[in-house]
Amino acid sequence: MDPVDVALCLAMDVSASVDFDEFALMAGGTAAALRDPSVLAAATSGPRGAAAICLLLWSGIGERDLAVGWTRLDGPEAAGALAQAIADTPRLPRAGATALGEGMAAGLALLGAFPDATARLVLDVSGDGRHNQGQPPGPVRDLAVDAGITINGLAILNEEPDLLDHYATEVIGGPGSFAMSCADYPDFADAILRKLRRELGGGLLVA
Repeated sequence: MDPVDVALCLAMDVSASVDFDEFALMAGGTAAALRDPSVLAAATSGPRGAAAICLLLWSGIGERDLAVGWTRLDGPEAAGALAQAIADTPRLPRAGATALGEGMAAGLALLGAFPDATARLVLDVSGDGRHNQGQPPGPVRDLAVDAGITINGLAILNEEPDLLDHYATEVIGGPGSFAMSCADYPDFADAILRKLRRELGGGLLVA
């Protein structure tokens, strides 16, 4: 893969609180966002004209799957192929506890091993629950900050209405980091669209 402006790992919660219909809304919403011209414009707006994206699914300790490996996003054909791969991805990790810190650590390992040059490394965490198993997220976040990696969060509030506070204090960190929320899974597609435009475009605020 040639150098890119940003390497973005999408890390999605597939723990027991996320049923199969909700997972389909997450995957389908992410795929729809990647097909949106504004996301491609953000991904190709940097000097290298490209981003790299992968999809990581996580739940309890040891339950994680690199569902879609690193893929270069540099034009409409690549965006369509990546969107289809995400839309078609099976839910392989077993549903279980919410090992949020473990999922974050797995995403950081993927970013740390990114094989090509990039100006930015970003971890995008989406989920509907607090950490309740394994290593806590705060120390993992601190390691990311020390390494110059940005972690952003999208809190889905259907299970825990105050989850955004947990993401803001325990999950996000690094240059330009931010946390967003959506009320429920039907709202995920709009939220991830706005989030991807902001992440890929270098943290610019997007309405």
